[in-house]
Amino acid sequence: MARTVGFFTDTTLCIGCKACEVACKEWNQLPGHAPQFGDGYDNTSQLDEQNWRHVQFHERTTAKGGVAWNMMSDVCKHCALASCMEVCPTNAIIRTEFDTVYIQPSVCNGCRDCIAACPYHVIGFDEASGLARKCTFCYDRLQANLTPACAKACPTESIKFGDLDTMREVAGARLNQLRGQGMSEARLYGDKEYGGLHALFLLTDKPEIYGLPPTESAVLPSRNNVRGYLGTLVTAALGVAGAVFAFRERGGKE
Repeated sequence: MARTVGFFTDTTLCIGCKACEVACKEWNQLPGHAPQFGDGYDNTSQLDEQNWRHVQFHERTTAKGGVAWNMMSDVCKHCALASCMEVCPTNAIIRTEFDTVYIQPSVCNGCRDCIAACPYHVIGFDEASGLARKCTFCYDRLQANLTPACAKACPTESIKFGDLDTMREVAGARLNQLRGQGMSEARLYGDKEYGGLHALFLLTDKPEIYGLPPTESAVLPSRNNVRGYLGTLVTAALGVAGAVFAFRERGGKE
């Protein structure tokens, strides 16, 4: 049965335990990258082909001069306006019956256009298989009516999962609760960006602090729109044709 699903991540409840990362790797059989000296707390570093969940650690100074952390479990946003889908030349990237964005391994040709196009830098290239890879929202679990592994493992329920409309309601209620408690800096990210994300985030600082594009700039660049992408191809084709014509003209005069 078709349904539209999504995550709601409440960063105020994240304790940085990385249970979501571990569950994701275990379920999806992702070995991860070899640890390096000096990795520190944020040893995952980024989202890529081996890390489909990434717990961010951002140190900040409090109003009283102390040190605190902004932590957020990041994931693919499964955007309503997905630039990765727009640029994929083989139609390997599709929408599933859950309205999520999925890369079909059997169709991907490894061109990496999607990696360059993604504004959230969530897609990585797997050298072993020659394929682009990212979070699938645990597509196989969804098909079995199971919750994604990361949300299932989160001990504080910082990561919530369900029908997207329900997640929006839960996120809105939580935002109002925190603002009612005096947390004026609390904000919701994901309801408007790129047509609406399937991964909503309650933040306590500016989106840029978490590596997220500001809301006002979260629009597809022209190269990621179908019209802009085709225009680029046409321009390139005309350039090649012009060069060939000029070459022939010079050859004729000689």
